[in-house]
Amino acid sequence: MQGKRYAPGRTGSTARTGSTARTGPTARTGPTARTAVVLVLGLGLGLGAGLAGCSSGAPADDVTVDAKAGLAAAAAPPGRYRTLFEPCGTVPQAVLKEMLPGAAALADVERDRAYRGKAAVTYDTDRRVGCSWRADTPETSHRLSLDIERVVSYDTAVSDDDRAQEVYLRKQLAANIPLPPTAPPAPTTPPGATGSPGGTAGPSQSATTSPATAPPAHKPASTGPAPTGSAPTPTGSAPASTGSAPTGSTPSGTPSSTGLESRVLEGLGDVAYLDDVLGNAGANSRQRSVSVVFRTSNVIVTVSYREETSGSPEAPDSAELQERARKLARLLADRLEE
Repeated sequence: MQGKRYAPGRTGSTARTGSTARTGPTARTGPTARTAVVLVLGLGLGLGAGLAGCSSGAPADDVTVDAKAGLAAAAAPPGRYRTLFEPCGTVPQAVLKEMLPGAAALADVERDRAYRGKAAVTYDTDRRVGCSWRADTPETSHRLSLDIERVVSYDTAVSDDDRAQEVYLRKQLAANIPLPPTAPPAPTTPPGATGSPGGTAGPSQSATTSPATAPPAHKPASTGPAPTGSAPTPTGSAPASTGSAPTGSTPSGTPSSTGLESRVLEGLGDVAYLDDVLGNAGANSRQRSVSVVFRTSNVIVTVSYREETSGSPEAPDSAELQERARKLARLLADRLEE
């Protein structure tokens, strides 16, 4: 019997692509598969739209997010001023003639230079500006300078005005000028204590009277009879208790106020103070420096005025220098209100 011949590379009938290998109806994309794809795509689109809706929208300009608390809080308001004026050209020449009396004796070129002033070197004229003037004579020397600072708070929880107040208070404390009281003193009368119908305080009220309103500890000599055997007052001399206090001092022995000391000023900006310092510039010279500092919103203005005398033992007049410095400060305060 002759055997079958083997031909390499040929396949038998079982390797042919028969009807069972064809893509039958079950392999086609039927209605059930298409429905599943649509559902998956719809679910993905809906989820993406939901996420986009939650994250869309920018926060308001006046709202900041506290990362620690996870809550939104309103930002502190900005200051009133965003720019500063040019100081050298702000002071009128009439004011400069009064504050620099020695400039009138200078030559024309030097006098014009003295009145023009010298601008301070600053890196941002919207944050800080300044100007200075000077005029010298053989007897006196005058210096005038302005420093104007616009304070900006970089803390969203602190306003520009509050930050400027902190800077101002540091200047005032550095000048050794005490801060004004922030609240009136508490009443000394206990709650529930009432006076008698006739207006006289009862026993419980009179025992708690404050020292400021309490009667003096000693009675005048005229309210009671003199002790027996007391020596009469010598003729022509007054009793020691009725002697007048020395001029320029209070009865307690402390120097009286002249009204020209370093002090807090009223009616200038939001807050203001004046600092008056007298010193010796040399062996035969006296120097007085007067500074007026005030704050308006987030701007702090410092007016520094100094006079130095040579060859005279008398000190520069405090009242005159203070009046000139305060006059210029009021002019600059009005300039800020424009």
